[in-house]
Amino acid sequence: MRSLILTVTRSCNLRCSYCPTVKVGWPSLDGADALKAIALFDERYGGGDIKLFGGEPLLEPEVVRAVIDEAQRRPGIRRVYLSTNGLGLDEEWLRLVANQPKLVLTISMDGRPKDHRRLRKALPGVEDSYDHLMSIMPLLRRTPRVVITQTIAPATAAAAAENFQHLYGLGFRRFNFLPGYFIPWRESQVEALRRGFESIAASILDVWKRGERLYVRNLFTYAPTPFFNTGVVVDCDGSIHASNLGLSGAVEELLPQTRAGSLNNPPTLADLERHAARVNSLLEAALPEKIWTSTQVVDAELTRFCENLFAHYGDYRRRRILAA
Repeated sequence: MRSLILTVTRSCNLRCSYCPTVKVGWPSLDGADALKAIALFDERYGGGDIKLFGGEPLLEPEVVRAVIDEAQRRPGIRRVYLSTNGLGLDEEWLRLVANQPKLVLTISMDGRPKDHRRLRKALPGVEDSYDHLMSIMPLLRRTPRVVITQTIAPATAAAAAENFQHLYGLGFRRFNFLPGYFIPWRESQVEALRRGFESIAASILDVWKRGERLYVRNLFTYAPTPFFNTGVVVDCDGSIHASNLGLSGAVEELLPQTRAGSLNNPPTLADLERHAARVNSLLEAALPEKIWTSTQVVDAELTRFCENLFAHYGDYRRRRILAA
């Protein structure tokens, strides 16, 4: 299934310690261009899923709403995944999620308040993101198709299991796990991540053995490049790329090499596939060896975690089906 990745904006109201995105100096995606991208994706490339990224997409609410409405209208669009830090969510947005069956809401959280606040610094005048999420928690618990992305930075790897238990205790039952990519990890931090993933996996298996619901998105996704998305990537300026790796300030100079065309001059799928095949080699050549190696090592730990869970997933699904 192909994906259309829309970079709605690079702007963000948080400054997270592990986020590589360049947040200034770029325009936001125009609403008309967003609709043009959807038409191109559906009619020329065969449709599939749409993913809305930033920055923080909800800083451009009208663009996000236009994308959701257009996706509902088009049978060729299967799902719309909206990734957000949650600061823009309110009762109206959560009601929209509940009433739009194609829409999946993904909220990034780090876990316990002290770790969440340690890693996510708000801009001046911006509400504390943990406090805001707590203020809408009763509504969030009742909202369907909400996935929590638990981000795990090197500094909090030793607390990964405790942070998962905190998020689970808040009532969330759909998770995605995202260790910090393209940043340096010490050997001791990687070992802490491994132990954390082992503990989280054990907790998930206990839930599954009890026949209770707990969804792990990582088991059903594959990304050829860690962290970044490959597909039909439409950037804020209307350019089309095979990957959104150009969001990162560390490799922004690779944008001319990942560019395959534009909304006014769209590439063929063959062009996109040729560009996609070069992404990992471009990154490896552009990044310091320590950063690239850390990324590969951390990604291997996430893969190990997923393989451990997937070995038990079939039994869990059979038990759920028999109990239904």
